[in-house]
Amino acid sequence: MIRFLAAALLLLASALPARAQDFPSRDIRFLCGFAPGGTCDLLSRILAEHLTPILGQRVVVENRTGASGLIAADTVAKATPDGHTVLLATMALYTIQPQMPGMRLPFDVDRDLTPISNVANIYNVLVVSPQGPIRSVPQLIEMARAKPGGLTYASAGNGGSQHLASELFKRLAGVDILHVPYRGGAPAIVDIAAGRTDMMFGNLPEFMGQIRDGGLRAVAFGAPQPSPLLPNLPMISATLPEFKVRNWFGVAGTGGLPKAVLDRWVAALRQVNADPLFQRRMTENGMESLIDGPDAFRATIQEDRARWGEVIRAANIRAD
Repeated sequence: MIRFLAAALLLLASALPARAQDFPSRDIRFLCGFAPGGTCDLLSRILAEHLTPILGQRVVVENRTGASGLIAADTVAKATPDGHTVLLATMALYTIQPQMPGMRLPFDVDRDLTPISNVANIYNVLVVSPQGPIRSVPQLIEMARAKPGGLTYASAGNGGSQHLASELFKRLAGVDILHVPYRGGAPAIVDIAAGRTDMMFGNLPEFMGQIRDGGLRAVAFGAPQPSPLLPNLPMISATLPEFKVRNWFGVAGTGGLPKAVLDRWVAALRQVNADPLFQRRMTENGMESLIDGPDAFRATIQEDRARWGEVIRAANIRAD
């Protein structure tokens, strides 16, 4: 009996790597935690389109919205760890939400998700009302110092990346600007365009249409480098050297992903990254490709988790 059980366990153990090597064997669910039309959805669909012929199976984008992306992330965290269900993970999911006071995650991001690769940096940019007087970062700082609390900044909600970027700016510039949280980015942009709110730090792809049409004025880039879409726009770091905001997305799988499956995903993403058409589409949509595998992804997570934790504590930010 003991000999039979040992043989059965050996057979099972030898079968598991074989199944991992066979990945993928069916359609792949690529979950996005936000509604169609936003940056997450756009990037998910670009990746899915380029991954499908490489993986040899359909990569199907599924929008599971709600709870700041946590519903989609929880779905992946609880999926079978075979690589057929993955997530476009946000910077906030990995670096902000796990340490935000007042926020409870239904899973452990480090245990229940597998970082596969960082995929894109979204250029951070400061936009203002076109009717307002703000034309430059030095001028903005001067106005804010002259009238503490007199200027307002919008965000897509308390504790999000726009909120934290603004609080980092305030701390580095030594100014007081009033936070006006909105239920999403669209209503915030509407109020800035109308002059009801003064400014917002956010993702270039979500602002680009309004910038081109004159509905918003782009003042400066908060990203570590400028976007080719607006090459002459100055950098906030020229005035505040420590202000360099990366708002990235990465691909994550279920925790405990077999190494063979992880390696297959990394190889596929690197093949996508080598495609000139993919690079062109990223540039045209205000995104920078960052595909570099799980080690670089983990290093970025740890670095930004420490940085944004400091901002959260210094500004006493809570999710509730």
